Amino acid sequence: MVSNTVEARVGEKLSVDFIIEFLNENQFERSDFVIEAGQFAVRGGIVDVFSFANELPYRMEFNGDIIESIRVFDPSTQLSEKNMNHITIIPNVQSKLISQEHQSFLEFIPAETIIWCVDAEHSFEMMQSGLKRMNESSSSALVNDDDSDDTIIPGKPDEVFDSADRMRELIQNFRIIESGSKFEFNAPNTLTFRSRPQPSFNKNFELVGTTFLENASAGYQNLIFADSAKQIERIYAIFNDIKIPARLPGKEISFTPMLLSLHQGFIDDDLKMACYTDHQIFDRYHRFRLRKNYSKNEALSLKEIYSLKPGDFITHIDHGVGKFAGLEKVDVNGKTQEAIRLVYKDNDILYVSIHSLHRIARFTGKDGAQPKLNKLGTATWANLKQKTKKRVKDIAKDLISLYAQRRSQKGFAFQPDNYLQTELEASFIYEDTPDQLKSTNDLKKDMEKPYPMDRLICGDVGFGKTEVAIRAAFKAVNDSKQVAVLVPTTILALQHFKTFSERLKDFPVTIYYLNRFKSAAQQSVTIDKLKSGKVDIVIGTHRILSKDIKFHDLGLLIIDEEQKFGVAAKEKLKALRVNVDTLTLTATPIPRTLQFSLMGARDLSVINTPPPNRYPVTTEVHTFSEKLIKEAIQFEVARGGQVFFIHNRVQDIHDISALIRKLCPDVKIGVGHGQMEGEQLENVLLNFIEGETDVLVATTIIESGIDISNANTIIINQAHHFGLSDLHQMRGRVGRSNKKAFCYLLAPPLSVLTPEAKQRLKAIEEFSDLGSGFNVAMRDLDIRGAGNMLGGEQSGFISEIGYEMFHKILDEAIQELKDTDFKDIFKGEEKSVFVHDCQIDTDLEILIPSDYITNITERLNIYKEIDDLENETQLVTYLKNLKDRFGPVPEEVNELMSAIQLRWKAKELGFEKIILKGGILKGYFVSNPESSFYRSSVFSELIGYIQKNPQRIKMSEKNNKLSISFSGIRTVAQANKIFAELIQQVVHVKETIS
Repeated sequence: MVSNTVEARVGEKLSVDFIIEFLNENQFERSDFVIEAGQFAVRGGIVDVFSFANELPYRMEFNGDIIESIRVFDPSTQLSEKNMNHITIIPNVQSKLISQEHQSFLEFIPAETIIWCVDAEHSFEMMQSGLKRMNESSSSALVNDDDSDDTIIPGKPDEVFDSADRMRELIQNFRIIESGSKFEFNAPNTLTFRSRPQPSFNKNFELVGTTFLENASAGYQNLIFADSAKQIERIYAIFNDIKIPARLPGKEISFTPMLLSLHQGFIDDDLKMACYTDHQIFDRYHRFRLRKNYSKNEALSLKEIYSLKPGDFITHIDHGVGKFAGLEKVDVNGKTQEAIRLVYKDNDILYVSIHSLHRIARFTGKDGAQPKLNKLGTATWANLKQKTKKRVKDIAKDLISLYAQRRSQKGFAFQPDNYLQTELEASFIYEDTPDQLKSTNDLKKDMEKPYPMDRLICGDVGFGKTEVAIRAAFKAVNDSKQVAVLVPTTILALQHFKTFSERLKDFPVTIYYLNRFKSAAQQSVTIDKLKSGKVDIVIGTHRILSKDIKFHDLGLLIIDEEQKFGVAAKEKLKALRVNVDTLTLTATPIPRTLQFSLMGARDLSVINTPPPNRYPVTTEVHTFSEKLIKEAIQFEVARGGQVFFIHNRVQDIHDISALIRKLCPDVKIGVGHGQMEGEQLENVLLNFIEGETDVLVATTIIESGIDISNANTIIINQAHHFGLSDLHQMRGRVGRSNKKAFCYLLAPPLSVLTPEAKQRLKAIEEFSDLGSGFNVAMRDLDIRGAGNMLGGEQSGFISEIGYEMFHKILDEAIQELKDTDFKDIFKGEEKSVFVHDCQIDTDLEILIPSDYITNITERLNIYKEIDDLENETQLVTYLKNLKDRFGPVPEEVNELMSAIQLRWKAKELGFEKIILKGGILKGYFVSNPESSFYRSSVFSELIGYIQKNPQRIKMSEKNNKLSISFSGIRTVAQANKIFAELIQQVVHVKETIS
């Protein structure tokens, strides 16, 4: 071990060559980026290495042979986190140690170590029974399909692991502290603590308040431990609002808030201290916060998945679909620049400047279909783009018209939250995610405004949209308004009824549901109660839209998965929602681009983060095995859970059901598929929801929103036939509670699968974490999402132009509508940006040197990230991150950053194109003569300034394009300075006017 270890200290001499030689000799793998133990990377004077003895990798920065700094960095972001003075690099010696000599861990720790044992006798019993089980099944446990896997420990378990007797013998050599109910060792000293557990309050806040007052009068100090400040605020709000008989007028309930995680509260009678936890007071789940461990399924891997590779299809917004052919150095007037090479039909070549990366997008079509390449110089692409834009505009017009109509309507302004609302939100068993919190706050602000709300909440399966809807519904009921919840299927109506009833059971709210399972008489009673105002919340299918349904005072309409309703239902909805607050939920993720595009037509909230205290779904790929199926089902049923078994062939689905019945004869099985009668299928699903069947053998019908928190194992047969998004959606059906969930993907051996199928299965297995799985599947899910969001007729365009380009065109269309057809509606908006894109053409040497970032894919990623920067703060941070990852930033990269700043200034001044060549700086104004830019104070002030400085600035018009030019400009810095002067004139005018 000692001979295989290298130490490094800041300020000491250590050769980079020696480090590389040492790492190579000890089987470290050299890679471009370090993301797991056993890897190292060298970039100029920077060496990254991930030692096997550490949780995170190290970054050493050298100046010659002297170590200038050592930093710990995060493999997911590749950014440094803290400085170190001294590190030790240890190779993987586990397999050697095991094969050469077996020694207990306890033989290596110092003799003065104190060992703390909790219920030692129970621990030893568990160790012994575990070792016995391992020995019994060692023949199968130690066999692995992949012989190359060196993580398998050789030998039988009792040869490799310590027995309980051996552990007991070794522990007795140390000083021991033992706690628990039974004691294993003889103790010379015993300590007894006079403490007792926190009592159960069952969310009775009057009892909590009374207990706190009694504690204070008895001289006890009250402490409340919470993971978040939000919970403490909620407790203060509740205590201020509720009536407690024991509290004297003006007397506050006092406690000390502690922002610390404590698993269980207790009262210590010796210290006179009462420690309570927020999660026990509110009956919330609590899970220990474990130290963050890095798993490979994070940002860098995602970047690798999305990186452009030669041969990938891309779409250019001006030229259409081509093929990516890599980065290429090009000569411009004797200066070297880097450009992207694109190949079009008939091998036409197009070079795209690194300043125009935002004008291209990876082509993402439907189901991996290959697109047709466009021919450069023809009108085909322009026509298709125009046709798409027209279609998008037609749909967007409807959205904006509805938006305008709603803005002109008088709505109901709801009152701010009261203590009941606070109590409901505090009782949610999981802590809110930041996205949930933001969505909730946004919709509350909307509800409190005097015109009707129209908010769309998008979020992946199980990300907490329903919880946000429940809060909105309760806020409406609190203000004596009725709520209608519209869902696409009768099963979902029943599910939502159960969810709403469970969450609101402690509050005075009346909830009913309407669907075809209810008899005519039952429906009639509900309808009468709705009319008289005796029902607060009604949940149902399109039955709610029937003519005989009359509301006493409808204040909020919640629509779940609007895209699943037919045209007739949508027309009725349109009429209903004009003067009623409307909240729409959809499980289809919508990316940020679409969120911004539709901002003027509809308010959007996106929930991208999964709820805390959820375990990631353990995902494993296996070959079809009766033993595995039997064990997985028996394990789940034994712990009181249920199982989904997905088999997507109706022809032999009953054979699979018979096989499961044979393997697990004591298990109740239901079979469901799309070819069954509607009522029969719903009965099967209902039985499963009610827990009357243990296993549901079904086709992919379960993909569409069945939410059963008790089902925590899913087995997907023939998984290689499914797309990534299908697998992700189906896996999203399990793991929806605080129980550990399992997803088994059954497929033929990997060796016989196509490379694409292999990659899909590997990706879904590797990215099992909640957030990561969402990101991996997002692109595929998005394709389906756009069609749903804007109407099914869009899908044809998406397959022709690619999904990301569809969004760029959508962006343009919305902006054009805002400037033309709907300029009156949006006239109140601050119009400071007249140009949304500016192209730069220059003959200066602006690039990232290949000796600074050697990896071509990463260089392209850096170009794209720089191109996406939006302000000075981001730019400064990005330069700092580049220095951290790759060393001192070269002058060419600083010039590149200056060019980005120049583009920002140009857009602010209304330039669509900048040319800086041969010492002349030329700026072309907005090409559309109808643009509101020409009626703005920015343009009029610029014209005035140009007229005062005719010697410095030349103005010209050619082919209906207005431009100005400056001579003697030889650097980007000079161009920036001139544009900064012009902006100063504009800013001065704005300040004078205001």
